[in-house]
Amino acid sequence: MPNAPAPTIAPAVIVIGDGPVPIWGMTAAERLRRSFARLGLRDVAFGAGDAPPAGRPAILIRADHVFDQRLVEALAKSPETALATSGGEIVAVHTADAAAALAGEGRLVVPPGCAVKTPVELAGSYNNKLRKREEPFLLPLTRENLAAIRDRTFGASYKGVTDFITKHVWPPPAKLVTGWCASAGITPNQVTLLSLALVILSFWLFWHGYFGLGLLSAWMMTFLDTVDGKLARVTMTFSKAGDALDHGIDLVHPPFWWWAWIVGLPAVGLPLAHPGLVTAVVVGGYVAQRIEEGVFIKAFGIEMHIWRPFDSWFRGITARRNPNLLILTVLTLVGRPDWGMLLVAAWTALCFLVHLAQIVQAASATRQGPIRSWLQA
Repeated sequence: MPNAPAPTIAPAVIVIGDGPVPIWGMTAAERLRRSFARLGLRDVAFGAGDAPPAGRPAILIRADHVFDQRLVEALAKSPETALATSGGEIVAVHTADAAAALAGEGRLVVPPGCAVKTPVELAGSYNNKLRKREEPFLLPLTRENLAAIRDRTFGASYKGVTDFITKHVWPPPAKLVTGWCASAGITPNQVTLLSLALVILSFWLFWHGYFGLGLLSAWMMTFLDTVDGKLARVTMTFSKAGDALDHGIDLVHPPFWWWAWIVGLPAVGLPLAHPGLVTAVVVGGYVAQRIEEGVFIKAFGIEMHIWRPFDSWFRGITARRNPNLLILTVLTLVGRPDWGMLLVAAWTALCFLVHLAQIVQAASATRQGPIRSWLQA
């Protein structure tokens, strides 16, 4: 009977030194602790004096630099690897000989047998989770560099392919509010719960025909929906429950808003001639488009919106919550919320056909081999 494979020993983590300034309301050492905790690595020591015995794998990492989470994840999966800055300075090492990596005075050296990699060599330049091509950041943590660090860490928390309002309108105010929340100790889950309250308030206001107040509440909700995710990423305060709640709210609430809008139109004297048909188109179309996206992933192994440049551009305007809210806002401002809903219905139907065409085109393209995202080129 063959011997069972030896169990993999999780590496210990040794944080060397500390950063001179806090970032996003926490010390650099605490940020690293949270970063490794996301990977299930909770055996974290602070200071070189706590190095594990020879033979026990360890990750030694300097707290005077700020690391992209992708670098932390890649380093944890890469034994006998040293991470170097563009100038060749060693800032992290994953090795079974921790003592050989310590050079004193907060410095690290390359132990025998370790491969030296730059950030791009270690983690690549494509971020699959956030659907964008972006080199991982590795920045020295200094007081003079703090503004640049906040800009880069916040920017790195954004998805590369999303609607144009989330991508181009919300970032400046969201950065300010995220920083305030981090400093005040407000958690992402608290922001998400406030978003949920605004979802319910917007539904009630739309249902009773208070479209102006409902739109104000709805736009506040979409803004906070941006803030909670960014706050979680920059402060490393993720939770499965919070992630499920956030994505559940995002997935479920838009069709209920459109239904409530249609119900509320008679209250302002603008009932639709065929409310049942319009409801079926906007609600059914929303569900159908999400099904199309799922079919695309299941059939072709990538998301529909990252296949070609057109697909990524079209994601910015497709009939999702924010583009539809913009249509409704403009038409409400000119006194025709009913026309707004009719336009949303027409746009939803057209987007359904575009997504259907994308599936057909992808099926044809796979005859030449698997398709891949243009962002990976």
